[in-house]
Amino acid sequence: MNRIVAIVGRPNVGKSRLFNRLARKRISIVHDQAGITRDVISTEIEADGYTLLDTGGIGLTGSDTAERITVASEKQVDFAIETAGLILFVIDGLGGITALDSKIGNRLRRSGCKVLLVINKADFDDEKIDLAEAYRMGLGEPLRVSAEHGRGETELRDAIRKELGPKPKEPIPADGDSETLCICFIGRPNVGKSSISNRLLKSERLIVSDVPGTTRDAVELSFLFKGRNGKEYPFRLIDTAGIKASTKLAAPVEYFSRLRALDAIQRADVVFIVLDAFEGVTQQDKAIAGEAVKERKPIVVVVNKWDLVHKAFESPEGIRGYESERDYREKYEKAVFERLFFTPGAPLVFISAMSGYEVSRMLNAAVKLNRILDTKLPTARLNKLLGYLTERTPPPSIGGKRFRIYYATQTGTRPFRIKIFCNRDDKLSESYRRYLEAGVVDEFKLAGCPVYFDLVGKEKHEPGTPYTSKNTLAAGPKAKWQEAEANDIEDLFDD
Repeated sequence: MNRIVAIVGRPNVGKSRLFNRLARKRISIVHDQAGITRDVISTEIEADGYTLLDTGGIGLTGSDTAERITVASEKQVDFAIETAGLILFVIDGLGGITALDSKIGNRLRRSGCKVLLVINKADFDDEKIDLAEAYRMGLGEPLRVSAEHGRGETELRDAIRKELGPKPKEPIPADGDSETLCICFIGRPNVGKSSISNRLLKSERLIVSDVPGTTRDAVELSFLFKGRNGKEYPFRLIDTAGIKASTKLAAPVEYFSRLRALDAIQRADVVFIVLDAFEGVTQQDKAIAGEAVKERKPIVVVVNKWDLVHKAFESPEGIRGYESERDYREKYEKAVFERLFFTPGAPLVFISAMSGYEVSRMLNAAVKLNRILDTKLPTARLNKLLGYLTERTPPPSIGGKRFRIYYATQTGTRPFRIKIFCNRDDKLSESYRRYLEAGVVDEFKLAGCPVYFDLVGKEKHEPGTPYTSKNTLAAGPKAKWQEAEANDIEDLFDD
């Protein structure tokens, strides 16, 4: 049987709160304002083996919701009804059944889909709920729940299990199957993140509008991508709300949307930073890219809406100040890496979500980055490189002393972690750190991948006392750091 369960109902009846209750974690944004959920949000209920969908409210109205977004939300509900094997139709137990509830009930009854009628906000005695009116909807025995306080949760879960049947056994994966690659799209509002997602999913799963802020939740969806080698790669896609500057958040909903987007960065394997082909890199784009760098995630820079640039150069006017599309592209690329200088070597892909131009190249870049993340860096070659870099451009003097590297070795991947034994870790300036990181990225072909230095320096000490590292105490006449340094140097020659 189809094991997809969709929650539907008019706005502000508690669908998202019920979704979070069944998922046992906060996924959908919950707010008293109607119309917060617009896209279809999904999660896996692993204990019972089904997919749960939270849909946008049917018949959305309100001054903050454009008519076209209302229409798009209703299409999302249509999609959920057509997709789901079981519908949870949620009504407000305290507000009573409205004309819109009756309209939705008739629509669901005609759909032929299995429906469970859920009366939410049943926090009080049953006499406050008009059960007779609920029965007249002809959708069977109503289930009374309180999504906020958990009343009726067990009964609802039992009813879902009864309708879906026992959880199917999971297939044993064949040897060599690819692991799912989780990607997320981040960027300012209205740069086309949802349009790119729809192109990848080959369906209108996400609401697309030129009204900034249409997407509010971080929406997760799965799809398969066939690479250049003909192999299919499983992807998990997270489409996020546009990230506004924290000083420009006008409502709690925007604050929670921002938190969801930042959480998506933490969960992703590869992060796509989406830019507008006409607007270039703004200060907010730099701040957003900084969030991905802070989480040490591999980055692909995506310039969307390139079809509009191409169209502009097809006209006699072109774009003022540029000789050709190629000239515009080269100068755009130069400007990107001048402003996003802290993302050394990140792949830059010019695409069009509308036409599909170079979208596959964008995913190929993610597959390549994911493969690079497991690279092992030879210790001898790494030390030789760092020695060359410091000799070519010596570190700046800070407080009369220069940063000095004794020995370096790779200690981890995803991100690349390099432990550096040095004289003083406080003498490495941020600009020189970036210089060394860029040199490592260039030498080992780690373009777009984060590199992190873990510095182990000598402690400041009083005269007559042995040196110690930041992490160890002196032991006997020779300090631990000196022993570690000597052992590591021996390993260097062994390599």
